[in-house]
Amino acid sequence: MRALTLASARGPVPVVGIGEAALLEAAASGRSFGIATTTPLLAGSIVERVAALGLSDRFTGLRLTEGDPEALSADPESLRESLARAVEECVVRDGARAVVIGGGPLGEAADSLRARFETPVIAPIPAACRRLARLLAATPGTP
Repeated sequence: MRALTLASARGPVPVVGIGEAALLEAAASGRSFGIATTTPLLAGSIVERVAALGLSDRFTGLRLTEGDPEALSADPESLRESLARAVEECVVRDGARAVVIGGGPLGEAADSLRARFETPVIAPIPAACRRLARLLAATPGTP
């Protein structure tokens, strides 16, 4: 059983996964979405998660940055530019109407990319915060 499922079952306080929240937000209202990320080793598990959430029919695909993920992480400007190319491929080549930046540590790059694209670029941590706020607002007895 997934850790998120176990944590959710333990109490009345909502538990939110950052990846799941970003995927659900991207796919809201039937919108097609893609994912841009730096980590090829996670590609399979990301695609599996999309399927597990029942979102495969809206998923346009996953685009990876070019170059070594560790080297990109050490150079914020190169990371942003490489992610921007991956986001553009999601939108232009794949037809995505929203793009998730796959990976919590990529949040700063996602923030800077939001201004460069008309298509929504979704960072996982803020998406999780928005989802948690909505769930808490809908949960009786929470402040």
